[in-house]
Amino acid sequence: MSKTVLVSSAEHFHQLLRNSKIVVTDYQQIVSTVQGANPRQLSEVVKKLAAEANSEGSGGFGEGSGASSGWFGMGLPKGYDDVTDQVDVRGLDLLNLDSNFGNARTLFDPSKPLTLANGKSKEEASRDGSKKDWVESDTDEQLMLFIPFQSTLKVHTLHITSLPPKGTNTAEDGIPMRPRTIKLYTNRAHVLGFEEAEDIPATQTVSLKPQDWDGTTGTAKIELRFVKFQNVSSVVLFVLDGDGDGEKVRIDRLRIVGERGEKRELGKLEKIGDQSGE
Repeated sequence: MSKTVLVSSAEHFHQLLRNSKIVVTDYQQIVSTVQGANPRQLSEVVKKLAAEANSEGSGGFGEGSGASSGWFGMGLPKGYDDVTDQVDVRGLDLLNLDSNFGNARTLFDPSKPLTLANGKSKEEASRDGSKKDWVESDTDEQLMLFIPFQSTLKVHTLHITSLPPKGTNTAEDGIPMRPRTIKLYTNRAHVLGFEEAEDIPATQTVSLKPQDWDGTTGTAKIELRFVKFQNVSSVVLFVLDGDGDGEKVRIDRLRIVGERGEKRELGKLEKIGDQSGE
């Protein structure tokens, strides 16, 4: 039960503090309780909360700002939310996937990549025999990912995280590369074939440079032409090539930033083309 009290003076305010109990919650359970006006205890609570906020992401880069449901490698732009939870994971499709690593669902895992979370260097974590929670391409450097949504979205930004181990020569060392050229297609009914995608104009083509990747989180921000990504029901992400001379590309996480729209009826097949007979 809450009540509103009119504070008439500074002395009145401090008197209220002395007679009050301050409860800090994380919206699910009580985290801390401070009885009365105890500046030292209040300061300790605030410092603890600040430390927890900084440790839950990439070391204070800004992830978690705004409405985010999981780990973020970069801060959210003002006015937009994390809409990654609108991905229909049952409909994901990923072509040229190396089965020795993660699958399409791995990319949308809300947790921090193990390469960052386990405290090991990127080199140690990538070569470790533990769970490989990232995706690598198989026969060459290309990947084709179909991402359907549970609702129509306005997509503002994509965050792509790639944490390959460092090496002097990606080709000789067999080290996977980060994506370089990415083509995006909106509102497709299914995944595109590689040859098919070459013949279809992309909604947007992005070329990532080495300086686009954050040195701490291994995340790059892809800013989209917002007017072309309105009422989006699906996105096909085509990694055309990687940044180097290697034969494989690695992606650890994908995050989608934008605005939610109307829920879609899932399970219905959408036909592309004119009328019957096609």
